[in-house]
Amino acid sequence: MAGATPQLIKELREMTGAGMLDCKNALNETGGDLDKAVQALREAGLGKAAKKAGNVAAEGLISVLVNADNTKATILELNSQTDFVAKNENFINITKEITSFAQNNGIEDAAALASSTINGQDFATYLNEKIATIGENLVARKLTTVSGQVVNGYVHATGRVGVVLAATCDEAVKDKAATLLRNIAMHASAMKPTVISYKDLDPAFVESENKAIVAEIIAENDELKRLGKPLKKIPEFVSKSQLTDEAIANAKARFEEELRAAGKPEKIWANIIPGQIERYITDNTQLDGRFALLSQAYVMDDKKTVEQAIAEVDASIKITEYIRFELGEGIEKKEEDFAAEVAKQMGK
Repeated sequence: MAGATPQLIKELREMTGAGMLDCKNALNETGGDLDKAVQALREAGLGKAAKKAGNVAAEGLISVLVNADNTKATILELNSQTDFVAKNENFINITKEITSFAQNNGIEDAAALASSTINGQDFATYLNEKIATIGENLVARKLTTVSGQVVNGYVHATGRVGVVLAATCDEAVKDKAATLLRNIAMHASAMKPTVISYKDLDPAFVESENKAIVAEIIAENDELKRLGKPLKKIPEFVSKSQLTDEAIANAKARFEEELRAAGKPEKIWANIIPGQIERYITDNTQLDGRFALLSQAYVMDDKKTVEQAIAEVDASIKITEYIRFELGEGIEKKEEDFAAEVAKQMGK
């Protein structure tokens, strides 16, 4: 039987995820028998990688690395199968090594990482060797490297959430901006904004959520009415993107008519209407507060928005990029029948 051929090497790599040289050697040793080559790889230690590669990896760690001058940050999600392995020092070191490697070599995303060469090995071989050592499937699922005038990030102590932010600013306030970005990254890790500004929200999403939020408040008001409590105002809109000059003008006209009907003298309207307009804008931008970073109440001081907190530090600071990773987000976890699994292990 023939030994290693390019086609057989390709098939064996696809079957096992092992490195090209390892596949070539295994095929030569087994006379080109694929099944025996797979077994040979397993017996050599790389078989763990082949065996574990199909297992769902939804645990792991988020890693964030910011360079010394706050101009570059890399965020990685490295997945394992169990949180126990994620706490292992070896796994933690692998996470740090990959993050550092990506940043030092200009690797900007997971696709570039997968096609890279690390420590003289192609990345797939490197990771398979780590799988063989760890004993669980490992997946470098997401990676992003962000560069900018000022960059900072934060990873939660549990390693389950990480955030990276980039901004522009006047050079004189770069240090202040870096500190502020770290605080805002902490805010974002907890508050889960999906976009930087309300302007980034998809119009179709805004329209859909407008109907949903109004329906939520109507249902809530039914319960408040039953309990004899004050009702909430039902908004016309849910995002500042919907608040045109015409909408604001119409609201102002209504407030003026209400004040006139209440017998309030016109000379005091100027003291009342600005507050009413401000309240109207707050009531009609609820979606922004849920999803837009700049519109959210700042966790460090909830009397101001994130946008206002930035302006207080320096008006030149403008956030340009926002990346948030949450461990396992979007991974479909397989539901296991524990009793059946035990029975299977016991050969019943």
